Amino acid sequence: MFEQETAEAKQVVEEFLEQAKLQKGDLVVVGCSTSEIASKKIGSYSNQDLGEAVFVAMHETFQKYGIEMAAQCCEHLNRALIIEQKTAQKYGWDEVNVVPFPKAGGSFATAAYKHMEHPVAVERIQAKGGIDIGDTLIGMHMKAVAVPVRIAHPVIGGAHIVCARTRAKYIGGERAHYDDTLA
Repeated sequence: MFEQETAEAKQVVEEFLEQAKLQKGDLVVVGCSTSEIASKKIGSYSNQDLGEAVFVAMHETFQKYGIEMAAQCCEHLNRALIIEQKTAQKYGWDEVNVVPFPKAGGSFATAAYKHMEHPVAVERIQAKGGIDIGDTLIGMHMKAVAVPVRIAHPVIGGAHIVCARTRAKYIGGERAHYDDTLA
């Protein structure tokens, strides 16, 4: 079930990681609308099985590269995030008390809560990269400065994909010199 969406989800992660300049242990935020994947209006067609299929495919692919993942909840949970407890502790982010479910949090975040080893919810993070599936607005959870990452196949099902990575800020003006490895 959902073989095409699963394959597309893995492909999105692989293409993103080829360009994103991330290192082992870095954190990526993923926002996902299963409604949009199913070619419906965002928030109108939550599908728990689809959310689980896409989450598992992406999570396993990120784990293969040692990249940590945060699943953004929908607006009904104020776009809180589901992350591993060790990640929250590593960054000093306070846990909040909420458990996502398909109509309040979204199917993707519900799957994250189900499949992560020790899931917790936090209100905000500062991720080094992001994948937005279906225009879920993940930008608030990324470090400054976000830079677009163009992938060859920017869709999962009917959902439009936008990817971004972050880079160090350029400061100093026209006479400054920069380290290209941080760009």
